Amino acid sequence: MKRQNLPRTTLALALATAFGPVVAAPLLEMEKVEVIGTTPLPGVGLAREQIAGNVQTAKSRDLEDAANLNLPDLMIRRLGSVFINEVQNNPFQPDVNYRGFTASPLLGTPQGLSVYLDGVRQNQPFGDVVSWDLIPRSAIASLSLMPGSNPVFGLNTLGGALALQTKDGYSHPGAAIQATYGSYQRRSVEFEIGGHNDKGLHWFTTGNLFRENGWRDDSPSDVRQWFGKLGWMDAKTDLSLSLAVAGNKLTGNGLQEQRLLGSDYSSVYTKPDETRNNAFSLNLAGKHSVSDDLLLSGNAYYRKIRSTTYNGDINEDALDQSVYQPSAAERTALAKAGYSGFPSSGATAANTPFPYWRCIANVLLADEPAEKCNGLINRTETRQENYGLSGQFSYFGKLAGMKNQFTAGGGYDASRVRFSQSAQFGYLNADRSITPVNFYADGSELDDNGNPIDSRVDLRGRSRTWSVYATDTLTMAEIWHLTLSGRYNETRIDNRDQLNPGGGSGSLDGDHRFSRFNPAIGLSVTPSRALNVYAAYNEGSRTPTTIELGCADPANPCKLPNAMAGDPPLKQVVTKTWEAGLRGVLGAKTQWNAGLFRAENQDDILFVADNQAGYGYFKNFGKTRRQGIELGLDSSLGDFDWGVNYTYLDATFQSAETVNGAANSSSDASSKGLDGNIAIRPGDRMPLIPKHLFKAHAAWRINGAWSLGLGMQAVSGSFARGNENNQHQADGTYYLGSGKSGGYAIFDLGAKYRANRQLSFFAQINNLFDREYSTAAQLGATGFGAGGNFVARPFAAVGGEYPLVSSTFLAPGAPRTGWVGVRYEFGK
Repeated sequence: MKRQNLPRTTLALALATAFGPVVAAPLLEMEKVEVIGTTPLPGVGLAREQIAGNVQTAKSRDLEDAANLNLPDLMIRRLGSVFINEVQNNPFQPDVNYRGFTASPLLGTPQGLSVYLDGVRQNQPFGDVVSWDLIPRSAIASLSLMPGSNPVFGLNTLGGALALQTKDGYSHPGAAIQATYGSYQRRSVEFEIGGHNDKGLHWFTTGNLFRENGWRDDSPSDVRQWFGKLGWMDAKTDLSLSLAVAGNKLTGNGLQEQRLLGSDYSSVYTKPDETRNNAFSLNLAGKHSVSDDLLLSGNAYYRKIRSTTYNGDINEDALDQSVYQPSAAERTALAKAGYSGFPSSGATAANTPFPYWRCIANVLLADEPAEKCNGLINRTETRQENYGLSGQFSYFGKLAGMKNQFTAGGGYDASRVRFSQSAQFGYLNADRSITPVNFYADGSELDDNGNPIDSRVDLRGRSRTWSVYATDTLTMAEIWHLTLSGRYNETRIDNRDQLNPGGGSGSLDGDHRFSRFNPAIGLSVTPSRALNVYAAYNEGSRTPTTIELGCADPANPCKLPNAMAGDPPLKQVVTKTWEAGLRGVLGAKTQWNAGLFRAENQDDILFVADNQAGYGYFKNFGKTRRQGIELGLDSSLGDFDWGVNYTYLDATFQSAETVNGAANSSSDASSKGLDGNIAIRPGDRMPLIPKHLFKAHAAWRINGAWSLGLGMQAVSGSFARGNENNQHQADGTYYLGSGKSGGYAIFDLGAKYRANRQLSFFAQINNLFDREYSTAAQLGATGFGAGGNFVARPFAAVGGEYPLVSSTFLAPGAPRTGWVGVRYEFGK
C-alpha cells in the first residue's frame, strides 16, 4: 500500500513555536513531519521563510556520518552557535551549549534548553538534567534546533529548544547492520529494521552496543540502547506506540589540575567517577485529520529512570590539617587493632606522599576522621518516574480572506522523585583511587564550630505542571507572515525530607507554586524568492529545581552537591529574547543567513557565597545577558559540498553580586591562600562561554564509490568557573594557572567507500593533528604538588589558618582518535 499523505493544506501547518512551527524545506522530503508544541506532537510545519527565527535542522543521514558518535557530536560539528564543555570528560556526558544556554547531565548546572523526543520531554524532573546517553542516535530521523525563548515549547526554553523525531517503517524501510572498531578499544555494533504492509501497519526497531576503554586512565564506558516503534496508518489517522530502553555505565573522570595535565595528558585527578543510568520509556502518539482544515494530535507517555553515581574525591577539609605523623594515642590504637608498619615519628609531606595512618587511627578512635582522612567516596541514587499527556488541534481556515493557521492545546506533566546521597571517608592512593574506611558523614562527628558533619540527603519530591498554549500564523499578501503565540504554565513542587521532616531549620520540606504567562510575536517577510527578513520577540521561563530549592537559605548554607538545606522561596527565571536577521539563496545551490540576537535573564539563579561559613546558597541574581551575531553559508559546486558558520557571543553579568572566590587571587581574603569572596560587576564575562565560534565542513564525492569529508571547529578561550570577576592572576606560589581555558582549533577527516548498493566501508580520524586543548576550566584548591604527591598544609599558618595552593583545573579534549567500520543495508 502506498503511503497516504495528509491533505496538502495541512502541509503548511507550523510546528508550535513562538515564531510559528518550524519544519525546514529539507525535512519535507521525509513526508512524515510532526508538530512540535508543548511536546513535539504529530503534525506538519511551515516553510522556512514563514518562520521568524534562525531555525537549524538535520536529518538521519547527517547523524549517520561516521564522525558523529552521538547526537551532541553532530550538533557541535554542524549547528551554528553550539559548543560543549566536557566537564565530565565522557563522550556521552557533555554539557551542550547553544548561545550560552546549557543542557547538561550534571545536577546543579543551570539548565536553559528544553529537549523533546517524539513529544516527550527529555529534561528530567530532578534538576532538569538531560542524559544524552539515553537518546539513541540510530533512532533519530530528524532534529530541529529552535532559537530563543519560544514559550510554546514550555518550561526551560530560555535559549532554545531541541526537537527530535524518530524513524518509522515508512520513512526508513529496510534493514542495516553496522560495526566499528577503533582507538582505545572503541567498538560498537548497531542495527535497524523498518517496514510496513498493505494493511497500514508500520514498524521500526534499532539497537546499539558500544564499549570503549576511554583515552584517559581508567575511563571505560558501556552503552546499551534499544528503541522500537509499532504503528498503524490510513488516509486520515496515524497511531504509534514506541518503547525505549537503555542500560549504561559511564566513567567520566572530570577535570584535571593544569600542572598534572601538562605532565601526563591522560591522567586523572581522582577516581573513579562512575554513573549508571537505567531507563525505560513508553510513548503513545497519534494524529487524526478531521477535515482538510482541522487536524487533531496528542500523546501520552511514561518514563522511569534510575541513576546512581560512585565518585572518589579528595576531602578538601583535610588539606589544612596535620595528616602525616600519628600521635601516641593513635599509634596505640593502631597496634591494638593489629596494624604494624606505621611510623613512630618523623612522617612529613616530604617522606609520606600518600598518608593514611592517621585516617585509620582516627576511625578506630572515633575522633576526627573527617579531618584526617584525605579521601571521600560520594554516592547518590536518583529514582524518577514521570508521566503526562498533551493534546492540540490545528485549524487552517482563512481569516478575513487571508491564509491563517491556528493551533491551540494543553498538557499535563507529573513526576515523582526520590534522591539519596551519602559520603564515606577514605584515604587517597598513589593511583588516585580512594580506599574507603568505616566512617560516614552521617552527623556522628562535629566540625570545629560544633555543627554535625552530615552529607546525607534523603528527599522525596513530586511535581505537577498544567499548561495551555496557542499560536497563530497569519499570511498577508503572500509574503508577510505574522505569528502570535502564548503559553500559560502552572507548576507545583512538593518536597518531603525523609531525614529532617517538619519544615523547620535545615529541613528540605517545602510546597512551592509557580505560574506565568509567556508571550511571543514574530514577523517574517519574503520580498523575493532570494531574500527573507525576520524579527521576533519572545519570553520563556523556568521554575527553580528541587536541588536549587533545597539550598536557598542564607541561614543554612550548603556546599552542593554534597548537602542541601532549608529553602526560602526562589523566583522563576524569566528570559526575554529579541532576534532579527536575513537569509536567502544565491543561485540554485547556495544558502546564507545573517542574524542578531539578545537574550536577557531576569532573576537568574546563582550560587552565592556565605561570608561566615565559606559555603553558599542559591539566590536570584539580578540580570545576565547573552547577545551576539550569527553568520552561515552552505553551498554545492558539482561534487563538492561545503559550509561555514560563525558566531560572536557576548555573555555578561548585568548586576553586581558577591560570590565565593577562595581560589581566586583577587578575592578579599585576609591573606593569600585563605578563603575569600569576589565581587562581580556589570559587564564581567560569564564563565565557560567563548566569545568566538567558527565551524567549517566540506565533502567531496570523488566518484560513485569514494567520498571524503573534512571538518573544523575553532573556539576562543573562556574564563574559568571561580573567575566570574575576570580578575584572577597567577602568582606561581599560592595561585597557579591563568583562570582561563585557551582557544583551540581541531580538524576531523573521514572517508567512505561504497562497494555496492548494500555494502560500504568507512574510516574516521578526529583531532587530526593531535591538538591538546581544553573545553572548560575551574579554579579550586589542589591537593597535589608539582610531582603528583598529596600535600596538606603547604604553607605555615597565618593567624591560625593554613593557606592552600589553588590552581586552574582543565577539561581536556580527546587526542587523535580513529576508527574504521563497515555497514551493510538490506532492502534500502
